[in-house]
Amino acid sequence: MRCMSDACAAGPLLPTFVQQRVETFHSNGIRGRWGGRHILRGRRLPGPGSTVVDSNDYLRLAGDKRVVDAVTESLHAMRGARLASAVLLYEENPQTELERQLARYLGSGAGVFSQSGFDANVGLLQTLAGPEVPVYVDVLAHMSLWAGAKAAGAPVRPFRHNDSAHLARRIEEYGPGVIAVDSMYSVCGSLAPLGALCEVAEETGCVLVVDEAHSLGTHGPEGAGMVAEAGLSTRVHFRTMSLSKAFAKRAGYITCPDEDFVEYFKMTSYPAVFASTLVPSDLVQIAATLDVVRADEWRRTRLHEVAATLREELTGLGYDLRGSGAHIVSLPTGRDETVIQVRDIMEEHDVFASVFCPPATPHNRTALRLSLHCDLTDHDMDRILHAAETVRPLCTPPTT
Repeated sequence: MRCMSDACAAGPLLPTFVQQRVETFHSNGIRGRWGGRHILRGRRLPGPGSTVVDSNDYLRLAGDKRVVDAVTESLHAMRGARLASAVLLYEENPQTELERQLARYLGSGAGVFSQSGFDANVGLLQTLAGPEVPVYVDVLAHMSLWAGAKAAGAPVRPFRHNDSAHLARRIEEYGPGVIAVDSMYSVCGSLAPLGALCEVAEETGCVLVVDEAHSLGTHGPEGAGMVAEAGLSTRVHFRTMSLSKAFAKRAGYITCPDEDFVEYFKMTSYPAVFASTLVPSDLVQIAATLDVVRADEWRRTRLHEVAATLREELTGLGYDLRGSGAHIVSLPTGRDETVIQVRDIMEEHDVFASVFCPPATPHNRTALRLSLHCDLTDHDMDRILHAAETVRPLCTPPTT
């Protein structure tokens, strides 16, 4: 039996003020600049043997048998699991035990889980900043750090990318607050000057927050990240991280100075208070993955090798890699129409990468991002370079 009306099948009509926004998206984007296509969807799908560099699984741990076997066994523990806000976990339990294990691994006094890396940044900045406490955000920092400043109701004071001198001048003008940066920037792969940022924070009385989403697992001793690699664990106040990148899991984590801050965070951070604890299988996955990340040094070694080789070769082809120093490499494409064209050509060469466009980038500064991983073969590398050489005339440095 058919529904009596199309409206019934589709749900209630949206109010005009919402429908206008939806129509603007379709008319300006899909039917306008994108030529009748969605900018993020190519014409092809990867097949067996394709070179796929559109995933954050840098260490290729998704589906690792050691982790899968541990999780399979843990599913029996789901019956009777306590699914409530983590603020209620006042006794010893698997989540708090794993939080402390991760803190020891990362060289911090304490730590706390969140549901995601986005929640970690929003929840942390909400507890640190406020209307009288400014947040100094690198202009290329992840959107979750900007959202955290907004959640705190804090004045946001952007500073030029990786420019610690400009940051110091901003703090001199507006006063001490929270400095929020990425250790590795997700669009272009540039690396933060962590030592200089620590000096600015210490000299100005600021709190330093470093998002290690893209460097956890791939850098540092046993994959403990770039802050640990630089020997700055005792000088960076807070590190946030998403476990959905190299750890191939769904959770976030925050390093904290001590357990007192953890208790404060759990009672004041909205994402902490109003979200449930991780389930037992999540915790087992994270613990098993941590063991693999620490043990399989070859994965980091290979990742760094392929990244260094590709950066050198692309630079030789004349690409402006915008300071990439790691396994994230972006080809600058400028306008929306150009990134679609470049993506299509790369896919014709059996290379599948990620389109980055607004709101992840400013308008007319799109890019095709290559997320490298440790399983790339020499044949994959040759294929990427051949495709990149083909599209080189289309890729120009971003304009101001």
